[in-house]
Amino acid sequence: MRLAALVSGGKDSLYAAYLASKEHSIEYIISIVSENPASYMFHFPNIHLVKTQASLMGIPLIEKRTKGEKEKELDDLEEAIALLKGKIDGVVTGALASSYQKMRIDSICKRHDLLSIAPLWHRDPAEYLRAALRDKFEIIYVGVAAPPLNADWLGRKLDEKVIEELIELNRKHGISVVGEGGELDTLVLDCPMFIKKIKILHAEKNWNEKERNGTYDIKEIELVDK
Repeated sequence: MRLAALVSGGKDSLYAAYLASKEHSIEYIISIVSENPASYMFHFPNIHLVKTQASLMGIPLIEKRTKGEKEKELDDLEEAIALLKGKIDGVVTGALASSYQKMRIDSICKRHDLLSIAPLWHRDPAEYLRAALRDKFEIIYVGVAAPPLNADWLGRKLDEKVIEELIELNRKHGISVVGEGGELDTLVLDCPMFIKKIKILHAEKNWNEKERNGTYDIKEIELVDK
């Protein structure tokens, strides 16, 4: 099938696209650029780098801006999907456990006679992260929004030690191992679909101690051979 992948730049959307690409053709990347850091639907940190990721995959990018207002932002997503009428058969997303997100995307796809594909839906969180590491995904954390997570997580690379820490944080504090509730945002620097990997040359940590949240804002990158 011909698919469009809804990509945020983070691990869930790109790993879902990678899994779907084993059986289907990813014809387009859809990126929704939200002006609202607290968007219910769409990832915010470093969303500008999706353009680079799409280029590294050699896949055309459909970019749509939204004010990020609850429910209204779905209209912007639907407009982007409608642009591809007749060119795709379905949409793949990185939905894991959020019924809010999945039900709304399912509804949009149904209205346009498209399949909604979610390869990660209800997959065991820790098992999924380990699978992504085995499949050579290089992932860093670029957003934090839940105590006791702190600024040390910003820019941190996902590895087995991090997974074990996240399992413990889930046990003690209820934090999602995969950050499904918005506790953690990620960025993919490399994966099998990229022809080169992203190297960060300059980034800034922005941390709000009072709110206990922050972002890792990437200012300069270069593309390097694998």
